[in-house]
Amino acid sequence: MTTTPANPTPIASPAVQPDLLITPGILSSEFLQETLALTRRLFIQLQRRPTTLIAGIIQPLMWLVLFGALFKNVPPGLFGTSQSYGQFLSAGVIVFTAFSGALNAGLPVMFDREFGFLNRLLVAPLASRFSIVLASAAFITTLSLIQTLAIMALSFFMGAGLPNALGLGIVAVIVLLLVLGVTALSLGLSFALPGHIELIAVIFVTNLPLLFASTALVPLAFMPTWLQVVASLNPLSFAIEPIRYLYLHQDWSFASVVMQAPWGQVSLAGSLLLLFGFDAIALLGIQRLLYRRLS
Repeated sequence: MTTTPANPTPIASPAVQPDLLITPGILSSEFLQETLALTRRLFIQLQRRPTTLIAGIIQPLMWLVLFGALFKNVPPGLFGTSQSYGQFLSAGVIVFTAFSGALNAGLPVMFDREFGFLNRLLVAPLASRFSIVLASAAFITTLSLIQTLAIMALSFFMGAGLPNALGLGIVAVIVLLLVLGVTALSLGLSFALPGHIELIAVIFVTNLPLLFASTALVPLAFMPTWLQVVASLNPLSFAIEPIRYLYLHQDWSFASVVMQAPWGQVSLAGSLLLLFGFDAIALLGIQRLLYRRLS
């Protein structure tokens, strides 16, 4: 007859792997690695279907050539201090192209949702699911800079000139600020709306009204009073007017007045601060939505 020991030795339970419970976070090398991998995936898709990038470059160039030719014979001084309408239009085409591309940033995420790939990412052991959002933002930002360089090159050959070296850096900062805010809103919509049909509808409804309610095509002085107020509150105008001023003035400063709005003067530094504020509102606005959808 066997007896059970009075104090049996407890069976050791398997050790819990701490790395399964604690993720490294967004400051880790794992986060950078997975962000680069997700960004590379988007560029592979672009490489397989390059028509998106080709069309994204050709369309603004056509705008620049055709609209520039359409208003080529306008009286001098009609569009402010611009030497030609092409020079006036360059800033509007740069900003509107970047805005349109950023507004489409949510479409790849929406398609990943509909085809189930996003669910696979959400169950994967990622360092941080914020890499999904950051990869899309990096992809769109790169495309916007490529489009901006193409537009600036063509406008230069058309006689619009270029800002000085520091001015080119400010142009890049302005484009990046606008793209960041609009990309954040587009990604938020991609998680909030039920499908890509609704997202495309929002893009179509938003695109042209914001274009015509800005200073992309005509100066504020051409508009009725109510439209002047709307255009002077449009984030596109806060990006267009400083870029236009940098094109027209080589001796600019951050205190230079770039827009005479109905409610006051806007300086170059003020327009940058307004774009920073727009980004902060956009990022804070989608923060809770992204946390809920990606958690």
